[in-house]
Amino acid sequence: MEQLAAYFKNVGFSDSESDKISGFFKLTQFEKGDFFVTEGKKSMQLGFLEVGRFQYYSFNEMGEERTTYISLPNTFVASLLAYLTETPARENIRALSTSSLWTIEKKEVESLKEQLPKFKDFYISLIEWQICCIDKAKFDLITLTAEQRYNKLLREEPLLLQEVPLQYIASMLGITPRHLSRLRSK
Repeated sequence: MEQLAAYFKNVGFSDSESDKISGFFKLTQFEKGDFFVTEGKKSMQLGFLEVGRFQYYSFNEMGEERTTYISLPNTFVASLLAYLTETPARENIRALSTSSLWTIEKKEVESLKEQLPKFKDFYISLIEWQICCIDKAKFDLITLTAEQRYNKLLREEPLLLQEVPLQYIASMLGITPRHLSRLRSK
């Protein structure tokens, strides 16, 4: 719980506020391949990833797996649309490695927002940031070439390229692993 409390202290909460917020979270352990979110099921939890990696993916009309995002430690994990609208998820989120995830139920998030106005501001900023990231990724996929998307990923998220198997990176970029290998060799 120390890492979780440290995260909240780092974003501006006092020691007592950080401890209070962290107290609402519960540690959940995942083995490689375990699901945090399953497509077609409601997802009413938000998670803070302490250790491990999570893959966001869905299947296209041909049944091929398409990775849309990879979460690394010290980030939040959620099927945002399912969480916010309380509807079945359109994606899967699974552990790519043994992982430790601090989870909180949506009703507890609502309680924290009422108890701590500062947490409400933090939560709104977090959701706005996630929406902006989703919009940016969608725009990049539509307007940038594969090489431009790869170079942007290299600049903005080099840790992903070090921590995540290349087939998932290729899928996130909307290209084949072979095409990614050509881009990397340039």
